[in-house]
Amino acid sequence: MSEIEKTSCLIIGSGPAGYTAAIYAARASMQPILYEGLQPGGQLTTTNEVENFPGYPEGVTGPDMMIQLKQQAERFDTVVRPGFITKVDFSGSVHKAWTDDNKEIHADTIIIATGASAKYLGLPSEQKFLQSGGGVSACAVCDGFFYRGQETVIVGAGDSACEEAHYLSKLCTKVTMLVRRDEFRASKIMADRVKNTPNIEILFNTETVEVLGDDVVTGVRVKNNVTGEEQDIPATGFFVAIGHKPNTDIFKDYINLDETGYIKYEEPGTSKTNVAGVFVAGDAADKNYRQAITAAGTGCMAALDAERYLASKEH
Repeated sequence: MSEIEKTSCLIIGSGPAGYTAAIYAARASMQPILYEGLQPGGQLTTTNEVENFPGYPEGVTGPDMMIQLKQQAERFDTVVRPGFITKVDFSGSVHKAWTDDNKEIHADTIIIATGASAKYLGLPSEQKFLQSGGGVSACAVCDGFFYRGQETVIVGAGDSACEEAHYLSKLCTKVTMLVRRDEFRASKIMADRVKNTPNIEILFNTETVEVLGDDVVTGVRVKNNVTGEEQDIPATGFFVAIGHKPNTDIFKDYINLDETGYIKYEEPGTSKTNVAGVFVAGDAADKNYRQAITAAGTGCMAALDAERYLASKEH
């Protein structure tokens, strides 16, 4: 049997939410242990330029910001470890977690900051530009600014896709929206909004074949899935808005999730889950905003809630 490690605070995940929680927990002398997860630094590590996070007047790259957040957390003696949590057991009074190298951890409090992963089409050309930062994005609010005065293409049919297309329409000269079926999945009010926006062109029954370009995106090849006809659409940006998957599968036996897998807050305005002593921060619970700054804010809340929980147990 492996030796059991005990901690007052275990943080699962290392994006803005996890690192902010670590900074606050460490400053409160909770000596947190943070596991970075499968994607150290979270979704921001795939973002080239971050210009909307306060305190960076010249902007900052996503990876650089995550390095700085990590350094700040470690400065206050957060133990940051590579690896990820594979299993948890929240059935008893002690919160148990197991790591990918079979270490068993017993924690008085746990902060879940595992985030959500954007869904992509999976095309080789899409993935190439996603890795190089050359024009593929899953967040119009984050990256739309870089395409002002240009033409963009967005894929998706739900409320989020309509919202992002409308956002892009204010910045871009033209937005082409690709909808796989012959109708939107979005609510009527959202669908009507994009239909009534002059510089949004909607192509129904249309699928992406390839994202075109060498170093940067220059266009998108699409196919009408009824007629089989292909065409190339000029564009400098390709946005994917087909949803996110919260990274919450290992918690589903103990934590209340909504129908799409996002963690439900036990009390609105707090970070509490249905399990006492287990808190959530960032995109694992946030399907509305999904911004670095909001994730950081909920990381602060989770650490403060965890600190208060520990204080209440001492009395």
